[in-house]
Amino acid sequence: MFGNDRDRLRRYYCTVWDKANAGQPLEPLERIIAEAIRAHPEYQPVLTDAETALSREYTPELGQTNPFLHLGMHIAIQEQLGSNRPAGILDVYQRLCRRAGDAHAAEHWMMECLGETLWEAQRAGREPDERAYLERLRRLARP
Repeated sequence: MFGNDRDRLRRYYCTVWDKANAGQPLEPLERIIAEAIRAHPEYQPVLTDAETALSREYTPELGQTNPFLHLGMHIAIQEQLGSNRPAGILDVYQRLCRRAGDAHAAEHWMMECLGETLWEAQRAGREPDERAYLERLRRLARP
């Protein structure tokens, strides 16, 4: 959507959150973003102050979760579910929801698999392996 322009992406999240709070009409992607933000009240204060959002660094060494990365993972999963890509992910998601008892918790489980798949692809300098990702999710969905 924004390539590697971190500030532009962060500003977009803040704008979407402002629009959602003002009751303005949202585009389909904006609705997905706003829903992810609504599900994370701990990130909402960050998104109400664009300048702070743009300047803040989130480092694992300090034990901080990057809210933009976290929300982006939710959005990526929603996009995958909407297109059922990789093929079969929707079925696995439904099984994960039943197992977790909650769709949001199921997405958090899925994020672990997605993160591992993306990390492997980045390390190897290749595209993410959709089959490996789906297999990780299937293992997770088993009782």
